[in-house]
Amino acid sequence: MQLLTGRCLCEAISYEIRGELGPIFNCHCSKCRRWHGAAFRTRATINASQFAWLSGEDNLARYYSSEFVVKHFCKVCGSNLISTYENEPDKIGIPLGGLDQAPNNRPEGHFWVSSKSPWYEISDSLPQHETWPGSHAYIRTTSNDR
Repeated sequence: MQLLTGRCLCEAISYEIRGELGPIFNCHCSKCRRWHGAAFRTRATINASQFAWLSGEDNLARYYSSEFVVKHFCKVCGSNLISTYENEPDKIGIPLGGLDQAPNNRPEGHFWVSSKSPWYEISDSLPQHETWPGSHAYIRTTSNDR
């Protein structure tokens, strides 16, 4: 079984993930770009039961980025840590930038390229999707769903 750990920039918060990640995608939507201050967010979904905070949970801050999506970040350094979904409480969205190790799977493609940053050119050969890759639900697929 894969064991991944992650942390925020100031290392006040750390976490672990036990088991495989769901499909990995690069999201180019404007919200992800703003949240990460980057051209895109590389992300995957896991089951909530796979995730545990190891330290610093009292340093978490939260922000509702949409009706059901809550972004969790470090209130000390601002690092983006996880997304939770009030309409799917058994799932957690993970940005891969905070991981200490490489996951076993690799990105499967890019989505929301219809709103990608105009200064960034996608130069890999991964599939590009104007919006969702098939369906919104596929993005939140976990390793248990596959």
